[in-house]
Amino acid sequence: MDSPVDQTVLVYLRENGLVGTKEGCASGDCGACTVMVGSNTEGRIVYHTRNSCITPMNQLAGNHLITVEGLGDESQLHPVQQQMIAHHASQCGFCTPGFVVSLAALVESRAAPTREAVLEGLSGNLCRCTGYGPILASGLSALKLEYRSSLGSRRLIESLGQETGLCQFYRRPLSEPDLQKDILENPGARLVAGGSDLMLEVTQEFRSFSALIDLTGVNELTEIDEDAGFIEIGAAVSYTRLEKFFLNRSKPFLDLLRRLGSRQIRNVGTIGGNLGNASPIADIPPVLLVWDAEIELVSSKGKIRFIRADSFYEGYKKTKLKKGEYIARIHIPTMTVKHFHRFYKVSKRLEDDISSVMGAFRFAGEGGVIAEARIAFGGMAEVPVRLKKIEKMVVNRALDKELRARLREEIASELSPISDVRASSGYRLEVAEAMLMRALDEFSGNERINITELELDA
Repeated sequence: MDSPVDQTVLVYLRENGLVGTKEGCASGDCGACTVMVGSNTEGRIVYHTRNSCITPMNQLAGNHLITVEGLGDESQLHPVQQQMIAHHASQCGFCTPGFVVSLAALVESRAAPTREAVLEGLSGNLCRCTGYGPILASGLSALKLEYRSSLGSRRLIESLGQETGLCQFYRRPLSEPDLQKDILENPGARLVAGGSDLMLEVTQEFRSFSALIDLTGVNELTEIDEDAGFIEIGAAVSYTRLEKFFLNRSKPFLDLLRRLGSRQIRNVGTIGGNLGNASPIADIPPVLLVWDAEIELVSSKGKIRFIRADSFYEGYKKTKLKKGEYIARIHIPTMTVKHFHRFYKVSKRLEDDISSVMGAFRFAGEGGVIAEARIAFGGMAEVPVRLKKIEKMVVNRALDKELRARLREEIASELSPISDVRASSGYRLEVAEAMLMRALDEFSGNERINITELELDA
């Protein structure tokens, strides 16, 4: 490819006449730019959605890219296109291509014909005309139709995996030794995996990268396993894969993951990226703090060192990563995942939104008595914080009104929340206090009801 190393899929498509894919936000939030990407998985094509506005074009080498133009034509529309017409589901039409592609991905993956499945599939698509009712109806109807896809043909499968035309400044190593070699040879290159934050430097700040090293093909960094008392997660493991792994291991973590960005973001965003980005509002770091996780860092010369998650951050957007190092794996003691734990997120929107406050709690004990405690918050300061004084206060104590009153006083002195466009300092403090009280209640057996949707009687 003669295009720049950091050119996005969206720019490439529109410059080459495929203008059905739209640019709405250029930050992976609105879904107007949604495309489907297919890869060869055990002899069949598996498709997932992603935001083309923040996807490097070179990252799709060896994959099958489908835009709204490729789903059907006037002689044979895709079932989703047929149902969008039948239900009059397009208003201004700008967001429609993204909705069509997201729904088509559900049909191609043979998702269950349920309202919940459609809502999940559309969690990253916004309609500013507020026409969601007909769109949901279109998705449900399309999922109920008998349909034989042409997007999984043998010809397409045979063409996948052939990585040709990569820009010379875009490296895609397949192993850690290759990655270390690329880092040594390209000291100024940026590392990219999901790109959901890194590529905003291109689309929002109009910066250019001289070279990129893609981690998504490094086998060792995409593995996830449980062995010898630890869960080991490669830094390039996506949130979607984490959802599948923790499905029967941690419902609280699964619930949090489903609120961490949209489906498009979770398909590509990685646990290592969430750590390395060092954002104070990242959702994963507080979880790793309470699970006593360790982060494995590797240098370009293969030297390995481990650092506790609660010691990884030095300040705003600053970590203990040294020049030439990368995050390789995250190690979580299995026992900590088996302890009582809760993760609460407060944001302005339920889905696809940044946290105002994120609280993580782990209590080991029984009979309403805590023997070990971990309490951490995100969105409160320049770095994720652990409340070590409060952790000590709740250990081996009756969780009565007297203790709770003292905890309310202590949390106000231990936390100094920031004020920004998402929430004031006072609001964050009240939310953090409420989260702590809720976690103590639920540890004591008083589960709260989660309300995510209300239906009004006509």
